[in-house]
Amino acid sequence: MKTQEGRTPRMALGKAGEDAVCEFLSRNGHTILDRNYRAGHLEIDIISLDGNGVHFVEVKTRVAPTPTRPGEVVDATKQNRIAKAAARYLASRKSNPLSPGLEINFDVASVVFENGDIRIEWIPNAYYPMFF
Repeated sequence: MKTQEGRTPRMALGKAGEDAVCEFLSRNGHTILDRNYRAGHLEIDIISLDGNGVHFVEVKTRVAPTPTRPGEVVDATKQNRIAKAAARYLASRKSNPLSPGLEINFDVASVVFENGDIRIEWIPNAYYPMFF
């Protein structure tokens, strides 16, 4: 079933999690460069910039109770898909490049909604893609 905005409850939950992470990142010195960046069938939830470089952020959102932490489901296949999308994003910025020498960070943000509370677990440099 879809909401009035055309989203399924799962999509609405994911957007709420991404909104919470964007607020968290902004409060912690990040500038949000892009959200839901798509390159064909590849997607990156959030792309941000801070003093440590550019961050490609995968957001996993759940409602408690959850058997595993949401960030634990970002497996090697998902990591490789995000890395491919990141390479395409960086290549697409040739006309407006980011500063040379910026670090590239692959992060995971885990969001759990429970009884009106939001828990965000930020995992900077959660993984290092093999080919990047």
